[in-house]
Amino acid sequence: MTKISIIGAGSGFTRDIAMDILMIDGLDGGTIALVDIDERRLELARKLVLKVVEMTGKSWKVIASTDRRKVIGGSRFIINQIEVGGLETVRYEYEIPLKYGVNQCIGDTLGPGGLFKTLRTLPSWIEIVRDVEELCPDGIILNYTNPMSAVTLLTSRITQLPVVGLCHSIQNSSAQLAEYAGIPYEEMHWRAGGINHMSWFVELSHNGQDLYPVLLEKIKDPELLRQDPVRFDAMKYLGAFVSESSGHFSEYIPYYRKRQSLIDAHCNTGYNGATGFYADNWPIWRKENDEEIVGQLEGTLPLQLQSSNEYAAVIIEAVLKNEPKVIYGNVPNRGLIENLSPEGVVEVACLVDRKGIQPTRFGKLPEHLAALCRSNMAFFDLAVEAVLHGDKEMARHALMADPLTAAVCSLEEISRMFEELYEAEQGFVPVLK
Repeated sequence: MTKISIIGAGSGFTRDIAMDILMIDGLDGGTIALVDIDERRLELARKLVLKVVEMTGKSWKVIASTDRRKVIGGSRFIINQIEVGGLETVRYEYEIPLKYGVNQCIGDTLGPGGLFKTLRTLPSWIEIVRDVEELCPDGIILNYTNPMSAVTLLTSRITQLPVVGLCHSIQNSSAQLAEYAGIPYEEMHWRAGGINHMSWFVELSHNGQDLYPVLLEKIKDPELLRQDPVRFDAMKYLGAFVSESSGHFSEYIPYYRKRQSLIDAHCNTGYNGATGFYADNWPIWRKENDEEIVGQLEGTLPLQLQSSNEYAAVIIEAVLKNEPKVIYGNVPNRGLIENLSPEGVVEVACLVDRKGIQPTRFGKLPEHLAALCRSNMAFFDLAVEAVLHGDKEMARHALMADPLTAAVCSLEEISRMFEELYEAEQGFVPVLK
């Protein structure tokens, strides 16, 4: 019988992922193990998954514990969606950098926020991976936790267990592109590669017609341009559309957030680049998610069986039923993208079947796009190695290499900002020497 563990089960991902798994045709039983250190949110997740099991009429067993070692043993798939100290630190990671002129929208992948989320997350994840190695020696790790590239990179460096980082940016962005171009999604041909949150749609066509001239013409309409302002502007000058939202992407490059006039010109509300969007809203989203689950359990809010576009269940079905599927996954590069570091993590198309996750070779990115990816990869490498070696200077250097921070601050200012954040987050980040 298949066993699947979800670590960080209090996350909002659990509902969709569990529903996807329980809707796999022919997979009628097994065990889902839920783990979270928050007892209240773990219990909500347990009741919700049990309700979905009941709705499907299947015979899955659901177990839950705040002690992962009690429940994860023998898992074939281990889904990671942990959040470490985020509620307590989200204001620090937005407000302290803002004093130095570093204006973040999300701040969970690169920049000061991304660095300190990396420092907070990886020590706990290392402990989890060691337990998975011992208790689930045949397991496959499916990582959803951001910073996706950093978590997946560290995992690949500390264990031989197979790992893939999963995101929905490729799925969402390809669907958005079809909508922007005004064509049926299933008729669009595309090819993408790069790194998580910065994969590039290097090919985009419909019935043999290049869609980029079509999109360039369409974004002359200011209403369409406002729907995705940073990505469309970058597409105009860089020649390719990128896989992550305008707000996220604006933080990964040095062009859009280094002064207020640029933010005013290119960024607007929400995920389109709003200042402090994540810091101001994420605690509210968590509360609302919990309230929605309570309503669904009590029957005051609808709970419908419907599939999401997440890849976890696609992988599980392909492996268990040996039905080949193609996903986009974050995996060790090892030459898949020739002009990116072979020691880094890249996002490419992967074949999945009973043999597991088999990445496909991409070749070369256009060099100017590869250069933007490399700047991010250097940041991830420094941040991961800082945790592995307990090296404070390496962590500081990661922030100095960050594209947005470097565009705004001097080295002395970056060093002071790092110290201020490090002191503010004592108890949440490891003691570095």
